[in-house]
Amino acid sequence: MKKMTSQEVRQMFLDFFKSKGHTIEPSVSLVPVNDPTLLWINSGVATLKKYFDGSVIPENPRITNAQKAIRTNDIENVGKTARHHTMFEMLGNFSIGDYFRKEAIEWGFELLTSPEWYGFPVEKLYMTYYPADQDSYNRWIEVGVSPDHLIPIEDNFWEIGAGPSGPDTEIFFDRGEAFDPENVGLKLLAEDIENDRYIEIWNIVLSQFNADPSVPRSEYKELPHKNIDTGMGLERMVAVIQGAHTNFETDLFMPIIRQIEQLSGKTYDPYGDNMSFKVIADHIRSLSFAIGDGALPGNEGRGYVLRRLLRRAVMHGRKLGITDTFLYKLVKIVGEIMQSYYPEVLEKRDFIEKIVKREEETFARTIDAGSKLFDEVIGKLKTANKTTLDGADIFKLYDTYGFPVELTEELAEDAGFTIDHAGFEAAMKAQQDRARAAVVKGGSMNKQSEVLTALEDASTFSYTEKTLASRLTAIVQDDQRVKTAKGTAQVIFAETPFYAEMGGQVADHGVIQDAAGEVVANVTDVQKAPNGQPLHTVEILTELFEGEVYKLAIDQKRRNGVIKNHTATHLLHAALHNILGEHATQAGSLNEVDFLRFDFTHFAAVTADELAEIERQVNEEIWNAIDVLTVETDVATAKEMGAMALFGEKYGKVVRVVTIGDYSVELCGGTHVANTSEIGLFKIVKEEGIGSGTRRIMAVTGQQAFEAFKAQEAILKDVQALVKSPQASQTVAKVENLQAELKSAQKEVESLSAKIASAQSDEIFQNVQTANGTSFIAAKVTATDAGALRNLADIWKQKNSSDVLVLVAQIGEKANLLVASQTSDIKAGNLVKALAPFIDGRGGGKPDMAMAGGTKPAGIAELLENVGANL
Repeated sequence: MKKMTSQEVRQMFLDFFKSKGHTIEPSVSLVPVNDPTLLWINSGVATLKKYFDGSVIPENPRITNAQKAIRTNDIENVGKTARHHTMFEMLGNFSIGDYFRKEAIEWGFELLTSPEWYGFPVEKLYMTYYPADQDSYNRWIEVGVSPDHLIPIEDNFWEIGAGPSGPDTEIFFDRGEAFDPENVGLKLLAEDIENDRYIEIWNIVLSQFNADPSVPRSEYKELPHKNIDTGMGLERMVAVIQGAHTNFETDLFMPIIRQIEQLSGKTYDPYGDNMSFKVIADHIRSLSFAIGDGALPGNEGRGYVLRRLLRRAVMHGRKLGITDTFLYKLVKIVGEIMQSYYPEVLEKRDFIEKIVKREEETFARTIDAGSKLFDEVIGKLKTANKTTLDGADIFKLYDTYGFPVELTEELAEDAGFTIDHAGFEAAMKAQQDRARAAVVKGGSMNKQSEVLTALEDASTFSYTEKTLASRLTAIVQDDQRVKTAKGTAQVIFAETPFYAEMGGQVADHGVIQDAAGEVVANVTDVQKAPNGQPLHTVEILTELFEGEVYKLAIDQKRRNGVIKNHTATHLLHAALHNILGEHATQAGSLNEVDFLRFDFTHFAAVTADELAEIERQVNEEIWNAIDVLTVETDVATAKEMGAMALFGEKYGKVVRVVTIGDYSVELCGGTHVANTSEIGLFKIVKEEGIGSGTRRIMAVTGQQAFEAFKAQEAILKDVQALVKSPQASQTVAKVENLQAELKSAQKEVESLSAKIASAQSDEIFQNVQTANGTSFIAAKVTATDAGALRNLADIWKQKNSSDVLVLVAQIGEKANLLVASQTSDIKAGNLVKALAPFIDGRGGGKPDMAMAGGTKPAGIAELLENVGANL
């Protein structure tokens, strides 16, 4: 077996399958594009679903890749196990309806065992297979595997809902008896017992059935085109080849660990307790790649995952004695390790470091808050003579403040307390259940359509024509190819002026006319067929016939609106780069008839000044009347021209480069105006966050932009009339004067409220009652607003007159309730919920103060009578 670097292992895999006629597809972004079922790209095949379900036919049915992936369903095990990672690389070879079991097994065996390639000893390899899959068993025997190295496993069947599925055969490497101290042997494999001896290095999925959850597996129908999907974990493979005790002692992680040693002054022992080293090394890889791909730390979705990873790593840094910000210092070494195949980390190093450091600094303040919470909890336990830290408190420290459970346990033990593991696990499970319930259901591939897949009739899209005569070459109705159709159908023409929805630009609509000029069908949608042809969805008014020539005419008014918005999107993208920075790249777009929507990566809300400058720049390029030029070339030449590739797009051998002067150069297959002056006007109508690290701008152009400005002008005129400003230019000054007068009046009201509260307090606070050992004051008071009730509560706290305070006031036609508590036995929020129904109200708040509003002032007396009964 050869000794190789991780770079050599990866490259050898790709070179081998290239020699077998496979096209090497590059690793794509970790952030999925146009796939709401995935939070992250989580496997090599995740990026190829469109090929496997038949919605797109690849240029070459043989594909290989090395794909970065993230899985975060089991973060807690990272660092505890030898092979668990959040980010990993999956090497894979794929056949889309081309070769199948024979070649997949033969080539897998050749790559692993041939001296020309990895050179593994045959006797060290074991294969598992699905018991009913005797074909795979026989094929392994044919290539030279001994029968006693083939293990049947019932779970060796891959399916995730409806769509492609099939048996799989896994390949394991035997690391020897040194990793099997009890000499259990093959029972470890046969019974799926967790072990370090037999390491799974490769899985070959034989995708041959269309899974149907409504029928037994034995009744699944065969796919019209069988596929091969394999996955080899690079980290595991490298660990085996390099003879590492765990994945972390390989050249993928050790340079990071060595730098952590320097930062911490601690030494990494491969056989000792190194969890903190492993957690930090793993998590900084995920953070570096994910942030480089446009994801940013936040409070939900991908952002929450990144924030949790970062905080967990920081806390483990503290366990190693690192108290300063340090994670950002590891980004460079991550980039250097992966540079040969993933240069983007070093290319975006400054931005990644900036985000990581900023998040670390923010978390440092959060840690302080968490430490205070821990101290408060411990203080309460001591007061109550309790010895166990409650599971809910442990979970709050973990989930809100990022404290690892083991750190909380360590701190608790130092203070002489134990922790409630069962309570913590229950809280954790509840959170996981909520997370699972919130996940978008799906993830499986669509069923293949044999009819659409088989459509190979040539069809071209004309960028220049708005109407043209074309022959109808194919009609599909009810998933059958037919010669003639009525009703709704899908059709293909030899040539078409109808744009198929792509790249955020919506499809053209229009009509189909016969030779006499009569409209025979309406085109309601156009999508790309699996082989790339524009596939028109039509509502047929009379009847359509294959082979006939029809006149195709797009709705030009619709097209004109769309292309204005599409070209404005290019200008907007360039303006975002200029003003926010080059990290502000496209994360999705929609170019509709009446508006444009543009999603982009950015770590903060865009300020009003920045939005104004973006709007100004785009309009300036519109008013400069710049010609919009389009050329066709190859990708390499396009990049030399400085063309910006759009996020997540896959480009063919020939690409279109859209140039707007020296302001914008992008690869784009869409349609555009001939000159920016045709856009007329550009107006941003909304900017908002749509997810962690992702912002959205909604904008309008042309007539819609003019109408948006007129609407704002109308609002200004209404304000001008309300404040009685003679001139529009004086309106702001008038509003400012009114604000100053209001502020002065509010201060006077607050002063009077305080005096009223003080005058009432002497009488109110003398009437102290007791119920169930708790002293309380309950009274109806005079108040002008809720602030007056809070003033009374502040005076009550200073006087410390009772354990609990309940105040009710009728303000106008409503009742306002305030509850305050100075005892841990009574939670103000709980008490206010119990009392609010008496006034037909509802409310809530914190344990020390809560408020409610109600619509039934007549219930105040009954409420006050029932305070004691609810203590």
